[in-house]
Amino acid sequence: MNFISTTASTPVLVIAVLLVAGCSSISRTIDPAKYDKMTCVELNSALGETAREISQTAITRGKVASTNVPRWLLGGSRVKNAVANRETARIDRLKQQQDAITAARARKCPRSAG
Repeated sequence: MNFISTTASTPVLVIAVLLVAGCSSISRTIDPAKYDKMTCVELNSALGETAREISQTAITRGKVASTNVPRWLLGGSRVKNAVANRETARIDRLKQQQDAITAARARKCPRSAG
């Protein structure tokens, strides 16, 4: 009996964790003016960090999309789709941030002669 209740709560727990993790990154906005104040090294670092976040978010979105939600879990597929859509929106926002960093870097940093 204990085994059944443990396996039944696992998908619910996974979905709840994904929702909480997704909610932590919704309200950030992009401020291109802050990138104009950064040095070339800081811009390169910010660009790398943004690329890493895009990759991690895409991995999370893929895991959510491939999760099998049991039919008996009412609303489970809607939650799964909502989390995947939230991760897609986060990726779009990160790409906009990456574009702003790239534009600032193109304006400020000389091309390296390599």
